[in-house]
Amino acid sequence: MTVTETLPSKGDASATPGVDNHPEVKVRPMWEQVILCFFVGGPTAMLFVAPLVLGLVCGLWPTLLDCILAIVFYAISAGGVTIGLHRYFTHGSFKAKRPLKLALGIAGSFAVQGPITRWVADHRKHHKFSDKEDDPHSPYRYGQGFWAMTRGFVWSHLWWLFDREQTSLKQFAPDLVEDPDVRQIDRWFPVWTVLTFALPALIGGLVTLSWVGALSAFIWAGVVRVAVVHHVTWSINSICHIWGKRPFKSRDDSRNVWWLSVFSLGESWHNLHHADQTCARHGVDRWQVDISARLIALFEHFGWAHDVRWPTKERLNAKRAN
Repeated sequence: MTVTETLPSKGDASATPGVDNHPEVKVRPMWEQVILCFFVGGPTAMLFVAPLVLGLVCGLWPTLLDCILAIVFYAISAGGVTIGLHRYFTHGSFKAKRPLKLALGIAGSFAVQGPITRWVADHRKHHKFSDKEDDPHSPYRYGQGFWAMTRGFVWSHLWWLFDREQTSLKQFAPDLVEDPDVRQIDRWFPVWTVLTFALPALIGGLVTLSWVGALSAFIWAGVVRVAVVHHVTWSINSICHIWGKRPFKSRDDSRNVWWLSVFSLGESWHNLHHADQTCARHGVDRWQVDISARLIALFEHFGWAHDVRWPTKERLNAKRAN
């Protein structure tokens, strides 16, 4: 049963007189909280359990097949987040034909970070209140002293996910609430969650013709891979708002972190993204690797994507900090 309570607003920066600026806030029921703990804590725990217990004690180290499957499914799920959930569904950096739209939505769901509409609503709220009081995951939540920032880092990286007060979908993602394709993909989210773990195991078992091969692929290309995708995504919320360079003007503390750029498929060029949210390319300067932007360009080349919001020299120069 879904629990809904009317909670006081924390000060909506866009509050308008005469308009209801205090929408009902959905509070996550305890059974959903337990499931969340399982799918967040389980893969994270496996990052430590797999090498220490399965590797050193049982000798179940990843095989070449496991590594190949992990890379393939990492590209699908992480790309589904960066290109699909983020640049397409949240910010509309490009328009996609329906087959690509559906593929991006399913791929993003493979990351096990929640249904599309929930992910988008949280992220749009983050941009509206970035590093301010109502930001769902600002590392500056507790202040800027050492211990305050330590607590803030933990909150922004992981702990905010367990906040029972949920972002209003109707307020921050009304377009997706009314989108029949998105509603259908979200309705099947449990199936995508099962498949993201089951498919590597199935392929590993069929290729090796053994249960050991299936188990190994399930662990390394399934659970451990999902954990890495989780923490790379969460690092954009935490690391990329604390450390790094700020070459562009933004109203928050978003930063560029170069060493995360490959793992995040270009998302860690985070300062430009906050300076120009709808831009399809985040890594815009020389040597800034942005794999997601390259893939969007490929989609555009084949006619699957159009009206791509590519950066222009004039627009970038206007947004540079110096």
